[in-house]
Amino acid sequence: MHKHPIRSLAVALTAALLVAACGQEAPPTAPKAEAPKAPEVLTVKIGSASPLTGPQAHIGIDIRNGVQLAIEDANAANVEIAGKKVKFEMVAEDDEANPTKATTVAQKLVDAKVVAVIGHFNSGASIPASKIYSDAGIPQISPSSTNPKYTEQGFKTTFRVVAHDGQQGPTLARFAAKTLQSKSVAVIDDSTAYGQGLADNFEATAKSLGIKVLAREHTTDKDTDFKAILTRIKGKKPDLIMFGGIDPQAAPMIKQMKDLGIQAKFIGGDGMQTPNFIKLAGDASEGAMASIPGLPKDQMPGGKTFLDKYKTKFNQEVELFAPMGYDSVMVFIEAMKRAGSSDPAKFLPEVGKTTYNGVIGPIAFDDKGDLKNGPITLYVVKGGKWEPLETVKPETGAGTAPAAAPAPAQETAKK
Repeated sequence: MHKHPIRSLAVALTAALLVAACGQEAPPTAPKAEAPKAPEVLTVKIGSASPLTGPQAHIGIDIRNGVQLAIEDANAANVEIAGKKVKFEMVAEDDEANPTKATTVAQKLVDAKVVAVIGHFNSGASIPASKIYSDAGIPQISPSSTNPKYTEQGFKTTFRVVAHDGQQGPTLARFAAKTLQSKSVAVIDDSTAYGQGLADNFEATAKSLGIKVLAREHTTDKDTDFKAILTRIKGKKPDLIMFGGIDPQAAPMIKQMKDLGIQAKFIGGDGMQTPNFIKLAGDASEGAMASIPGLPKDQMPGGKTFLDKYKTKFNQEVELFAPMGYDSVMVFIEAMKRAGSSDPAKFLPEVGKTTYNGVIGPIAFDDKGDLKNGPITLYVVKGGKWEPLETVKPETGAGTAPAAAPAPAQETAKK
Protein backbone atom coordinates (compact mmCIF):
# COMPACT_ATOMS: atom_id res chain seq x y z
CA MET A 1 0.00 0.00 0.00
CA HIS A 2 1.11 3.57 -0.73
CA LYS A 3 1.13 6.19 2.00
CA HIS A 4 -1.08 9.24 1.45
CA PRO A 5 1.31 12.07 0.53
CA ILE A 6 -0.68 14.88 2.21
CA ARG A 7 -1.11 12.93 5.47
CA SER A 8 2.62 12.15 5.57
CA LEU A 9 3.49 15.81 5.07
CA ALA A 10 1.20 16.87 7.97
CA VAL A 11 2.79 14.35 10.29
CA ALA A 12 6.25 15.56 9.34
CA LEU A 13 5.36 19.21 9.92
CA THR A 14 3.82 18.47 13.32
CA ALA A 15 6.94 16.62 14.41
CA ALA A 16 9.14 19.48 13.27
CA LEU A 17 7.09 22.01 15.20
CA LEU A 18 7.30 19.91 18.38
CA VAL A 19 11.07 19.66 18.10
CA ALA A 20 11.35 23.42 17.64
CA ALA A 21 9.13 24.09 20.62
CA CYS A 22 11.19 21.82 22.82
CA GLY A 23 14.30 23.73 21.89
CA GLN A 24 12.92 27.08 23.10
CA GLU A 25 13.36 28.22 26.71
CA ALA A 26 10.22 28.81 28.79
CA PRO A 27 9.49 32.48 29.42
CA PRO A 28 10.77 33.64 32.84
CA THR A 29 8.19 33.79 35.65
CA ALA A 30 8.05 36.64 38.16
CA PRO A 31 9.52 35.71 41.56
CA LYS A 32 6.92 35.15 44.26
CA ALA A 33 6.83 37.80 46.99
CA GLU A 34 7.90 36.44 50.37
CA ALA A 35 5.12 36.35 52.96
CA PRO A 36 5.75 38.86 55.77
CA LYS A 37 7.20 37.25 58.83
CA ALA A 38 4.92 37.12 61.87
CA PRO A 39 6.24 39.34 64.65
CA GLU A 40 8.13 37.47 67.31
CA VAL A 41 5.97 36.86 70.36
CA LEU A 42 7.56 36.52 73.79
CA THR A 43 5.60 34.45 76.32
CA VAL A 44 5.97 35.72 79.88
CA LYS A 45 4.58 33.72 82.79
CA ILE A 46 3.37 35.48 85.95
CA GLY A 47 2.53 33.45 89.03
CA SER A 48 -0.47 33.87 91.32
CA ALA A 49 -0.45 32.16 94.72
CA SER A 50 -3.36 32.19 97.16
CA PRO A 51 -5.86 29.82 98.81
CA LEU A 52 -8.17 28.51 96.08
CA THR A 53 -9.76 25.81 98.24
CA GLY A 54 -10.84 25.71 101.87
CA PRO A 55 -12.57 28.31 104.07
CA GLN A 56 -10.46 31.22 102.78
CA ALA A 57 -10.86 30.36 99.09
CA HIS A 58 -13.29 33.24 98.47
CA ILE A 59 -10.48 35.70 99.23
CA GLY A 60 -7.81 33.76 97.34
CA ILE A 61 -9.99 33.43 94.24
CA ASP A 62 -10.71 37.16 94.43
CA ILE A 63 -6.96 37.85 94.22
CA ARG A 64 -6.52 35.40 91.36
CA ASN A 65 -9.38 37.05 89.47
CA GLY A 66 -7.69 40.43 89.83
CA VAL A 67 -4.48 38.98 88.41
CA GLN A 68 -6.39 37.40 85.53
CA LEU A 69 -8.07 40.70 84.63
CA ALA A 70 -4.74 42.50 84.57
CA ILE A 71 -3.17 39.91 82.30
CA GLU A 72 -6.13 40.01 79.92
CA ASP A 73 -5.95 43.81 79.79
CA ALA A 74 -2.20 43.76 79.18
CA ASN A 75 -2.58 41.27 76.33
CA ALA A 76 -5.38 43.34 74.80
CA ALA A 77 -3.07 46.36 74.90
CA ASN A 78 -0.44 44.49 72.82
CA VAL A 79 2.38 45.27 75.23
CA GLU A 80 5.86 45.27 73.72
CA ILE A 81 9.14 44.84 75.57
CA ALA A 82 12.32 45.78 73.72
CA GLY A 83 10.43 45.71 70.42
CA LYS A 84 8.94 42.27 70.95
CA LYS A 85 5.24 41.67 71.38
CA VAL A 86 4.53 39.96 74.68
CA LYS A 87 1.88 37.43 75.60
CA PHE A 88 1.41 37.20 79.34
CA GLU A 89 0.20 33.99 80.93
CA MET A 90 -1.02 33.42 84.48
CA VAL A 91 0.15 30.38 86.41
CA ALA A 92 -2.18 30.10 89.42
CA GLU A 93 -1.44 27.82 92.37
CA ASP A 94 -3.42 26.93 95.49
CA ASP A 95 -1.46 27.32 98.74
CA GLU A 96 -4.52 26.38 100.85
CA ALA A 97 -3.57 29.18 103.32
CA ASN A 98 -1.02 26.70 104.66
CA PRO A 99 2.59 27.80 105.35
CA THR A 100 4.03 24.39 104.45
CA LYS A 101 2.00 24.12 101.25
CA ALA A 102 3.03 27.68 100.41
CA THR A 103 6.70 26.70 100.16
CA THR A 104 5.79 23.80 97.88
CA VAL A 105 3.76 26.14 95.70
CA ALA A 106 6.61 28.66 95.63
CA GLN A 107 9.06 26.05 94.37
CA LYS A 108 6.51 24.87 91.81
CA LEU A 109 6.19 28.40 90.45
CA VAL A 110 9.95 28.78 90.30
CA ASP A 111 10.21 25.50 88.39
CA ALA A 112 7.47 26.71 86.01
CA LYS A 113 9.79 29.61 85.05
CA VAL A 114 7.50 32.40 86.17
CA VAL A 115 9.25 35.76 86.13
CA ALA A 116 7.24 37.29 88.99
CA VAL A 117 4.68 36.28 91.62
CA ILE A 118 1.57 37.98 92.97
CA GLY A 119 0.94 36.47 96.39
CA HIS A 120 0.46 35.11 98.83
CA PHE A 121 -2.72 36.18 100.62
CA ASN A 122 -1.75 35.12 104.14
CA SER A 123 1.31 36.50 105.90
CA GLY A 124 1.92 33.00 107.23
CA ALA A 125 2.25 31.84 103.62
CA SER A 126 4.10 34.84 102.20
CA ILE A 127 6.86 34.82 104.81
CA PRO A 128 8.19 31.26 104.26
CA ALA A 129 7.56 31.40 100.49
CA SER A 130 9.51 34.66 100.17
CA LYS A 131 12.81 32.87 100.93
CA ILE A 132 12.30 30.57 97.94
CA TYR A 133 11.51 33.46 95.61
CA SER A 134 14.48 35.39 96.94
CA ASP A 135 16.85 32.47 96.36
CA ALA A 136 15.56 32.22 92.77
CA GLY A 137 15.77 35.98 92.20
CA ILE A 138 12.06 36.23 91.41
CA PRO A 139 10.24 39.37 92.60
CA GLN A 140 7.11 38.92 94.71
CA ILE A 141 4.37 41.44 95.42
CA SER A 142 1.85 40.49 98.05
CA PRO A 143 -1.51 42.19 97.51
CA SER A 144 -2.58 41.49 101.07
CA SER A 145 0.05 40.17 103.52
CA THR A 146 0.32 42.69 106.33
CA ASN A 147 2.71 41.18 108.91
CA PRO A 148 5.74 43.52 109.13
CA LYS A 149 8.14 40.54 109.18
CA TYR A 150 7.41 39.85 105.51
CA THR A 151 9.52 42.81 104.38
CA GLU A 152 11.87 42.87 107.36
CA GLN A 153 13.86 39.82 106.24
CA GLY A 154 16.18 41.86 104.04
CA PHE A 155 15.13 40.23 100.75
CA LYS A 156 15.37 42.49 97.69
CA THR A 157 12.52 40.56 96.04
CA THR A 158 9.69 41.26 98.52
CA PHE A 159 7.12 44.02 98.05
CA ARG A 160 3.54 44.71 99.13
CA VAL A 161 0.85 47.13 97.96
CA VAL A 162 -0.99 47.47 101.30
CA ALA A 163 -0.14 49.08 104.61
CA HIS A 164 1.29 46.63 107.16
CA ASP A 165 0.13 45.69 110.65
CA GLY A 166 2.74 47.92 112.25
CA GLN A 167 0.46 50.61 110.86
CA GLN A 168 -2.94 48.90 110.84
CA GLY A 169 -2.84 47.64 114.44
CA PRO A 170 -2.02 51.04 115.93
CA THR A 171 -4.61 52.69 113.68
CA LEU A 172 -7.25 50.35 115.09
CA ALA A 173 -6.11 51.10 118.64
CA ARG A 174 -6.17 54.87 118.13
CA PHE A 175 -9.66 54.54 116.63
CA ALA A 176 -10.73 52.53 119.70
CA ALA A 177 -9.32 55.12 122.09
CA LYS A 178 -10.34 58.32 120.33
CA THR A 179 -13.50 57.53 118.37
CA LEU A 180 -14.99 54.67 120.41
CA GLN A 181 -13.75 56.05 123.75
CA SER A 182 -12.95 52.48 124.84
CA LYS A 183 -11.53 52.11 128.34
CA SER A 184 -10.99 48.35 128.33
CA VAL A 185 -10.54 45.62 125.74
CA ALA A 186 -10.18 41.85 125.39
CA VAL A 187 -7.89 40.75 122.57
CA ILE A 188 -8.23 37.44 120.69
CA ASP A 189 -6.07 36.19 117.83
CA ASP A 190 -6.11 33.12 115.59
CA SER A 191 -2.43 32.21 116.21
CA THR A 192 -1.45 32.90 112.59
CA ALA A 193 1.32 35.28 111.54
CA TYR A 194 -1.35 37.70 110.37
CA GLY A 195 -3.81 37.44 113.24
CA GLN A 196 -1.29 37.40 116.05
CA GLY A 197 0.81 40.15 114.47
CA LEU A 198 -2.20 42.43 114.09
CA ALA A 199 -3.35 41.72 117.64
CA ASP A 200 0.14 42.31 119.09
CA ASN A 201 0.42 45.69 117.41
CA PHE A 202 -3.08 46.64 118.50
CA GLU A 203 -2.45 45.58 122.09
CA ALA A 204 0.85 47.47 122.42
CA THR A 205 -0.67 50.69 121.15
CA ALA A 206 -3.87 50.27 123.17
CA LYS A 207 -1.85 49.95 126.37
CA SER A 208 0.21 53.02 125.52
CA LEU A 209 -3.02 54.97 125.07
CA GLY A 210 -4.34 53.98 128.46
CA ILE A 211 -6.80 51.27 127.39
CA LYS A 212 -6.81 48.39 129.88
CA VAL A 213 -6.24 45.00 128.22
CA LEU A 214 -8.37 42.75 130.44
CA ALA A 215 -7.69 39.50 128.56
CA ARG A 216 -5.51 38.08 125.80
CA GLU A 217 -6.82 34.86 124.27
CA HIS A 218 -5.67 32.62 121.41
CA THR A 219 -7.60 30.32 119.10
CA THR A 220 -6.77 28.91 115.64
CA ASP A 221 -7.79 29.61 112.06
CA LYS A 222 -9.67 26.29 112.04
CA ASP A 223 -11.81 26.71 115.19
CA THR A 224 -15.45 27.77 115.10
CA ASP A 225 -16.49 27.25 118.74
CA PHE A 226 -15.38 30.14 120.94
CA LYS A 227 -17.87 29.86 123.79
CA ALA A 228 -15.24 28.89 126.38
CA ILE A 229 -13.06 31.87 125.51
CA LEU A 230 -15.99 34.24 125.34
CA THR A 231 -17.41 33.02 128.65
CA ARG A 232 -14.09 33.85 130.34
CA ILE A 233 -14.12 37.27 128.71
CA LYS A 234 -17.77 37.99 129.60
CA GLY A 235 -17.01 38.09 133.31
CA LYS A 236 -14.36 40.79 132.78
CA LYS A 237 -16.88 43.10 131.07
CA PRO A 238 -14.64 44.78 128.47
CA ASP A 239 -15.93 47.70 126.40
CA LEU A 240 -14.47 46.19 123.26
CA ILE A 241 -13.37 42.81 121.87
CA MET A 242 -10.64 42.96 119.23
CA PHE A 243 -10.11 39.92 117.00
CA GLY A 244 -7.07 39.30 114.82
CA GLY A 245 -8.16 36.73 112.24
CA ILE A 246 -10.22 35.90 109.15
CA ASP A 247 -13.97 35.98 108.50
CA PRO A 248 -14.64 32.20 108.90
CA GLN A 249 -13.74 32.63 112.58
CA ALA A 250 -14.90 36.22 113.09
CA ALA A 251 -18.48 35.45 112.01
CA PRO A 252 -19.23 32.59 114.44
CA MET A 253 -17.38 34.49 117.14
CA ILE A 254 -19.67 37.51 116.96
CA LYS A 255 -22.75 35.27 116.74
CA GLN A 256 -21.67 33.46 119.91
CA MET A 257 -21.02 36.83 121.59
CA LYS A 258 -24.64 37.77 120.97
CA ASP A 259 -25.85 34.38 122.17
CA LEU A 260 -23.94 34.85 125.45
CA GLY A 261 -25.31 38.35 125.92
CA ILE A 262 -21.92 40.06 125.66
CA GLN A 263 -22.49 43.79 125.13
CA ALA A 264 -18.95 44.72 124.07
CA LYS A 265 -18.31 46.24 120.67
CA PHE A 266 -16.45 44.02 118.18
CA ILE A 267 -13.59 45.14 115.95
CA GLY A 268 -11.01 43.45 113.73
CA GLY A 269 -8.78 43.90 110.71
CA ASP A 270 -8.93 43.35 106.98
CA GLY A 271 -9.31 39.58 107.31
CA MET A 272 -12.91 40.02 108.42
CA GLN A 273 -13.84 43.07 106.33
CA THR A 274 -15.56 40.99 103.66
CA PRO A 275 -19.09 40.42 102.35
CA ASN A 276 -18.64 36.83 103.48
CA PHE A 277 -18.42 37.94 107.13
CA ILE A 278 -21.87 39.54 106.87
CA LYS A 279 -23.25 36.53 105.04
CA LEU A 280 -22.00 34.12 107.74
CA ALA A 281 -22.83 36.28 110.77
CA GLY A 282 -26.22 37.53 109.61
CA ASP A 283 -27.92 40.01 111.90
CA ALA A 284 -25.18 39.56 114.51
CA SER A 285 -22.80 41.40 112.19
CA GLU A 286 -24.62 44.72 112.68
CA GLY A 287 -22.33 47.22 114.37
CA ALA A 288 -19.16 45.18 113.85
CA MET A 289 -16.15 47.28 112.84
CA ALA A 290 -13.00 46.51 110.88
CA SER A 291 -10.09 48.19 109.19
CA ILE A 292 -8.62 47.45 105.78
CA PRO A 293 -5.54 48.88 104.10
CA GLY A 294 -6.58 51.05 101.19
CA LEU A 295 -9.31 53.46 100.21
CA PRO A 296 -12.97 52.43 100.01
CA LYS A 297 -13.27 50.54 96.72
CA ASP A 298 -15.62 53.01 95.09
CA GLN A 299 -13.32 55.88 96.11
CA MET A 300 -10.19 54.34 94.58
CA PRO A 301 -9.04 56.37 91.54
CA GLY A 302 -9.79 53.45 89.24
CA GLY A 303 -12.37 51.88 91.50
CA LYS A 304 -15.62 52.29 89.61
CA THR A 305 -14.19 51.13 86.29
CA PHE A 306 -12.53 48.16 87.95
CA LEU A 307 -15.59 47.15 89.96
CA ASP A 308 -17.80 47.25 86.84
CA LYS A 309 -15.28 45.26 84.81
CA TYR A 310 -14.91 42.67 87.57
CA LYS A 311 -18.68 42.26 87.91
CA THR A 312 -19.09 41.85 84.15
CA LYS A 313 -16.30 39.28 83.92
CA PHE A 314 -17.00 37.14 86.98
CA ASN A 315 -20.67 37.90 87.71
CA GLN A 316 -19.89 38.71 91.34
CA GLU A 317 -18.71 41.60 93.47
CA VAL A 318 -15.11 42.17 94.49
CA GLU A 319 -14.48 40.38 97.78
CA LEU A 320 -11.39 42.13 99.12
CA PHE A 321 -7.99 42.34 97.43
CA ALA A 322 -8.70 41.93 93.68
CA PRO A 323 -7.75 45.58 92.92
CA MET A 324 -4.41 45.06 94.67
CA GLY A 325 -3.79 41.88 92.68
CA TYR A 326 -4.56 43.75 89.46
CA ASP A 327 -2.20 46.61 90.25
CA SER A 328 0.58 44.21 91.29
CA VAL A 329 0.62 42.76 87.77
CA MET A 330 0.75 46.21 86.22
CA VAL A 331 3.63 47.27 88.47
CA PHE A 332 5.63 44.29 87.22
CA ILE A 333 4.80 44.99 83.58
CA GLU A 334 5.79 48.64 83.88
CA ALA A 335 9.10 47.56 85.46
CA MET A 336 9.72 45.18 82.55
CA LYS A 337 9.01 47.92 80.01
CA ARG A 338 11.40 50.34 81.72
CA ALA A 339 14.10 47.67 81.91
CA GLY A 340 13.48 46.54 78.34
CA SER A 341 13.48 42.96 79.54
CA SER A 342 11.30 40.30 81.15
CA ASP A 343 14.36 38.74 82.78
CA PRO A 344 13.84 39.06 86.55
CA ALA A 345 17.51 39.84 87.07
CA LYS A 346 17.12 42.89 84.82
CA PHE A 347 13.70 44.24 85.76
CA LEU A 348 13.83 43.55 89.53
CA PRO A 349 15.78 46.78 90.23
CA GLU A 350 13.06 48.73 88.46
CA VAL A 351 10.32 47.35 90.72
CA GLY A 352 11.75 49.21 93.68
CA LYS A 353 11.81 52.44 91.66
CA THR A 354 8.10 52.22 90.90
CA THR A 355 5.97 55.32 90.67
CA TYR A 356 2.67 54.09 89.35
CA ASN A 357 -0.89 55.37 89.53
CA GLY A 358 -3.00 52.25 89.81
CA VAL A 359 -6.59 51.31 90.49
CA ILE A 360 -5.90 51.67 94.22
CA GLY A 361 -4.06 55.00 93.85
CA PRO A 362 -0.37 55.99 93.88
CA ILE A 363 2.06 53.09 94.32
CA ALA A 364 5.66 53.56 95.39
CA PHE A 365 7.86 51.45 97.67
CA ASP A 366 10.28 52.28 100.44
CA ASP A 367 13.67 50.62 100.78
CA LYS A 368 12.09 47.56 102.46
CA GLY A 369 9.48 47.06 99.75
CA ASP A 370 6.60 48.45 101.82
CA LEU A 371 3.99 50.68 100.23
CA LYS A 372 4.64 54.36 100.92
CA ASN A 373 1.82 56.35 102.51
CA GLY A 374 -0.70 53.52 102.32
CA PRO A 375 -4.12 54.62 103.59
CA ILE A 376 -6.25 52.58 106.00
CA THR A 377 -10.05 52.76 106.12
CA LEU A 378 -12.28 51.96 109.09
CA TYR A 379 -15.69 50.40 108.39
CA VAL A 380 -18.86 49.49 110.28
CA VAL A 381 -21.60 47.05 109.30
CA LYS A 382 -24.78 49.05 108.86
CA GLY A 383 -27.96 47.77 107.28
CA GLY A 384 -26.23 44.58 106.17
CA LYS A 385 -23.39 46.37 104.39
CA TRP A 386 -19.90 47.56 105.20
CA GLU A 387 -20.03 51.36 105.38
CA PRO A 388 -16.81 53.41 105.56
CA LEU A 389 -16.36 55.53 108.69
CA GLU A 390 -13.06 57.24 108.04
CA THR A 391 -9.82 56.90 106.13
CA VAL A 392 -6.47 57.76 107.68
CA LYS A 393 -2.87 57.95 106.59
CA PRO A 394 -1.24 55.86 109.33
CA GLU A 395 1.85 56.80 111.23
CA THR A 396 4.94 54.89 110.19
CA GLY A 397 6.95 52.73 112.52
CA ALA A 398 6.93 49.28 114.02
CA GLY A 399 3.55 49.73 115.59
CA THR A 400 4.26 50.45 119.22
CA ALA A 401 2.59 53.83 119.29
CA PRO A 402 4.03 56.68 121.38
CA ALA A 403 2.94 56.71 124.99
CA ALA A 404 0.70 59.70 124.58
CA ALA A 405 -2.93 60.61 124.28
CA PRO A 406 -4.73 59.64 121.11
CA ALA A 407 -3.15 61.31 118.13
CA PRO A 408 -4.91 64.36 116.75
CA ALA A 409 -6.85 64.06 113.52
CA GLN A 410 -4.18 62.96 111.06
CA GLU A 411 -5.18 63.64 107.50
CA THR A 412 -8.56 62.07 108.29
CA ALA A 413 -11.08 62.26 105.48
CA LYS A 414 -14.58 61.37 106.59
CA LYS A 415 -17.01 60.22 103.97
